[in-house]
Formats: sequence, C-alpha cells, structure tokens
Amino acid sequence: MASLDWSQCPAVESVPGRLSGAWVFRDTRLPISVVFDNLAAGATVDEVSEWFEIPKELIVQLIDFTARSSEATAEMVSASVNADSL
Repeated sequence: MASLDWSQCPAVESVPGRLSGAWVFRDTRLPISVVFDNLAAGATVDEVSEWFEIPKELIVQLIDFTARSSEATAEMVSASVNADSL
C-alpha cells in the first residue's frame, strides 16, 4: 500500500537539516509522529495540544488529512481488486 504524501498536508513540513528531515508541524520542531504516538496511547487531541503547545486546529487538520488520504487509498485498492476479479 502506498504511503501518504505528506507534502499535500498544509499543517506539516519537512525541512532538510531540521530533525533529519522528519515531518513536523509547520514552523515547529515537533514531529507529527508525537501526535500519533500519544493518540494511540490514549491521549485526547486537547491533551496533546496542551502538552506540546500545538494549536488544536493543526492537530485536527493533520488527522483530517490522514483520514481523507486513507479513504482515497482504500478506494484505489478496492477498485484495483474489483478490476482484477473481472
């Protein structure tokens, strides 16, 4: 399965030389992986926003992008499977 094209998410950026080019929230040094790790561990969006001083709107934008991208990927896989079964 293809990975997400993070360059299409307006909330994040990857800057060579900053955190080894990891995807971070725009104009910060906070890797987006921190959000996913904390949410997976049971934290809420509000908690992550408070703990890491990232606007809640940016976290929501990141989650929305991920969800939309995942849905599009699932649709492409489904269409490919249906075409293969013809």
